[in-house]
This record gives sequence, structure tokens and C-alpha cells, in this order.
Amino acid sequence: MARSRSTTSSWRYVNPAYYLKRPKRLALLLIGFVVASFVIWDRQTIIREHEVEIEKLLEEVNRLQSELEEVKVGGKIRSPGRKDVTVNPIALERREKVKEAMLHAWSSYEKYAWGQDELQPQTKNGVNSFGGLGATLVDSLDTLYIMGLDEQFQRAREWIVNSLDFNKDYDASVFETTIRVVGGLLSAYDLSNDKVFLEKAKDIADRLLPAWDTPSGIPYNVINLAQGRPHNPGWTSGQSILADSGTEQLEFIALSQRTGDPKYQQKVENVILVLNKTFPADGLLPIYINPESGTASHATITFGAMGDSFYEYLLKAWIQGNKTAVVKHYREMWETSMIGLQSLVRRTTPSSYAYLCEKNGDSFSDKMDELACFVPGMLALGSVGYGPGDSEKFLTLAEELAWTCYNFYQLTPTKLAGENYFFHAGQDMNVGTSWNILRPETVESLFYLWRFTGNETYQDWGWNIFQAFEKNSRIESGYVGLKDVNTGVKDDKMQSFFLAETLKYLYLLFSPPNVIPLDEWVFNTEAHPLKIVTRLKNMEQPYRPVMRRQRPRKEGRD
Repeated sequence: MARSRSTTSSWRYVNPAYYLKRPKRLALLLIGFVVASFVIWDRQTIIREHEVEIEKLLEEVNRLQSELEEVKVGGKIRSPGRKDVTVNPIALERREKVKEAMLHAWSSYEKYAWGQDELQPQTKNGVNSFGGLGATLVDSLDTLYIMGLDEQFQRAREWIVNSLDFNKDYDASVFETTIRVVGGLLSAYDLSNDKVFLEKAKDIADRLLPAWDTPSGIPYNVINLAQGRPHNPGWTSGQSILADSGTEQLEFIALSQRTGDPKYQQKVENVILVLNKTFPADGLLPIYINPESGTASHATITFGAMGDSFYEYLLKAWIQGNKTAVVKHYREMWETSMIGLQSLVRRTTPSSYAYLCEKNGDSFSDKMDELACFVPGMLALGSVGYGPGDSEKFLTLAEELAWTCYNFYQLTPTKLAGENYFFHAGQDMNVGTSWNILRPETVESLFYLWRFTGNETYQDWGWNIFQAFEKNSRIESGYVGLKDVNTGVKDDKMQSFFLAETLKYLYLLFSPPNVIPLDEWVFNTEAHPLKIVTRLKNMEQPYRPVMRRQRPRKEGRD
């Protein structure tokens, strides 16, 4: 009975009626509860503040470590994108001309194709070549922001809020949708800190995710956005394309970092782990990968179409990961691939232009795509991770290949490059496929080479290319490609990447190096800059951009 009375006596303190009859004790209880709550809340706040401070310190440590690693011959520190160069008035004047070109392209799109994927300037209408995802609009967001075109940026944002709908019964390219739409939205978020862009990026990425549900984890390259049914194009005989399967890492890793949800990063990083299991000694993979087994098929090896950006993302995922041990395998795979790349270098006669041939089995083809002209920029970007000897070797090769790519432009009547070139003994180079669709790869490489060398020659080359676009591709209602660079006959499409890449890289080529510095940002393959942030385990603390000023300067961001 004593135990029973004791138990009953103890339980009375949890009975609300006990306190209602004793208001003083009720008041003491409430005061105790409030004090305890403040103590717990304050402790959690302090912990969160400490986590943020630790994150900032880690970022600073990684930045300083990167600077120490980037040593040139003679012991000078070379920090990417911040080379001490004086931006001359001519460069700034040229930048304004590029900005005016962007305004012309954008206003034409607004007038004749608003909300549609791409503008057809000659017929003055729009075409939904990407299923009606507003490709040009989304692709242009960060270009508008970087150039300080605030009113245009806000109108584009309003369309995204009110009209962008991904629930479409459309078979979308996983690759194109990722680099243009996911990349464009994430870049806009990183620049503006506007969460509407992050929410939209998550929406479209969730619709793409089922593409990775294969036996090997190598994704299918096409998926229906409304129904989630993935498959590969019929013309690949069931195979996945190397570039299409290995060029989603930057965007999906960034999405995991910004949302705190690891599922996106896990899917794309698994692709690299699978490919690394059977990675060849020369680091060169054929353009077709079996999604069932995860192994390479017998096919062409190229740094051009269907191969190119796989190698680019090996390097850039390492940079995005702060060059730390957890992403070391990306750099190791890339350096292995650069060994293979050197085996593809050839030189013409009589002018000794360096070029990259293609390989199929044991046979070589003396052909180079203009798409492969991203390689000089990639080599310049990757050269800073080598010791002094190899760094200079790869930077020299980058400059030699850039000279060839520049001459792809200079050696045609229109001064615009064809789609690909063939090389024959004693003839240097000949245009193969002769169209030009406003591609960015050569000016992209000129941008990187100028950032890393400070050599204004690359600005002059870029200006010459820009003038050729102005002369041959600009019309009253936008910009068009050429059906033939020899005759100058025009086509009827303004590709979205002309605004996303070509004009952006030209603008940055004539901008001070502190505009999108390369030690703080990494560009995806559609030229969308993504902020480099500390890579945390299990994404405990999602990255949130620093709040930007509400009314940026109209002349662009310096």
C-alpha cells in the first residue's frame, strides 16, 4: 500500500488539475518551461552559427590551398581568373558592343518568339525544338544578369514564375535539358539568390532522375517529362552516348549542395565510379556505353561530338569539389585522359597547325570538329593542377590548338568556322561540313587563355570572330547561322547557346578578371557559372548564395 500511495502521489504532478488549483506553481512551471526553451534554442542557434563559421573557414582554407598549388615557373602564384592585368579602354568598348549584340538578340526573341524555345529570325517566329521549355529564355538568364540587363532579367523571371511548366508529354534529351535548363536555373539562383530558380531546377531534375534507373547506373539519354519513361534513341542501337551520360555531374552535384538532398549527387557520381572500374590506360572512351553492363562499346573515340564534355566534366567536377581528396579520382581520370589526348595530336603541312584526330580501333581519321575547340580552354584550366613542367607543356599545347581553331575562322571567305575540318598532307586544312550555327567553343577557349596568360592577342582574335558574326549573321530580327561559310547563305535559327555561351564568353573576354573569377565559379558546358562551395559530407548544411544587391549597375557587373 505504501508503494501505491507513493506512486499516486508522484503522478499528481502531471495532472493539469493539480496546477489549476495552485496558480503560483503553474506560473513557476511556465517560467521554467520558457527558460528551458530559450536555453535549448540559444544553444542550437550557437551551433548553427558555428557551423556557418566553420564552413566559411573551410572555404578560405581550400582557396589558400588552391593558390599554393598553382605555382608557375619562377615561383609566381597564379590564381585562376584573377591574373593581374590592366583592362584597357579598348576592351571595355568592345564589351559594350557585345552587350549591344545581346540586347539585339534578346529583344528579337522577346518580340517574335517569347516563351518558345528558339527564334527563327528570318521568318520572325518561334519554334519549340526542346519541347516548349523556354530554352532561349532559361539559357539567357545568367547572361542577362552578368551584363546588368535587369529589366530583361525580371521579365524573364516573371515568365518562369507564371508560365514555365515541365509537365509535358515530350521525350526530352537528358543531356540538353540538364545543361541548358537545370544549369541555367541553378546559375540564376547562385547569382540572384532567388529561390524560384532553385525550386524550378529541382522540379525538372526530379523528372529526369528515372533516366538513371538502369542495371549499371549509366543513364538512358531520353526521358518523357510527363510520364517518366526513359529510353535511348533508336539510332544508337540501345547504347548510351558518352557525353550525354557523363555531363550531368556539375548540375546535379550543385543541386544536392543547394537542397541538402543527396539523391541527385549519388546518381551522377555513380556513373563516374562505374566508368572508372574499367577505365582504359590511355583514358580514352568510345562514344557508346552499354547501359546494361556499364562497359564501353567498340566505337569512335573523339574530343568532338558525343565525346567532348565527358572529359570536360572530369576536370570541372574536381574544381567544383574544391580539389579535395574526395574528388581526387576525377582529376586522376582526367590526367589519364590527357595522356590519351596527346596520342591524338597531329600537325599539318606546310603550316604545322596542331589538331586532334579521331580514332576507331587501331585506325585514325584526320578530322577535327569545331566542337573540339573547347579543348584549348580545358587544357588551360587544367594546367594549374600540374607541376611546373607539365603545366607549361599543356598550356603550350592549348595555345597551339587555339591557333588552329582561330584559323578555322580566318581561312574561310566569311571568317566564320565550318562544323568540322579535314587535314591532308600539303594542304593544311579543308572545310568538311560547311555550316556555322553560331557555336561558342573557340571563343570559350580564347576566354580561358586570356584569363590564364593575360595575352591580349586572344582578345583581338575574339574581336575578329565577333565582327564576323556581326557582318554575316546579324539581321534586323536577330542572329542566324550560315548554311555555308564559303558562300554566306543564311539559315533561319538563332540557337539558344548563342546567347548563353557565345555572347557571354565574348563579354567576359573583354571584362576585368574579377567578373566571374575562376577561383570562385565553375562553368558548366553551356557556360552557366556555378558557385564553388565547400563540399560537406552527406550535405548536412545546404549551400545558400550570399544575398546580392537588389539593383545592380546597369553597365554590367565589374
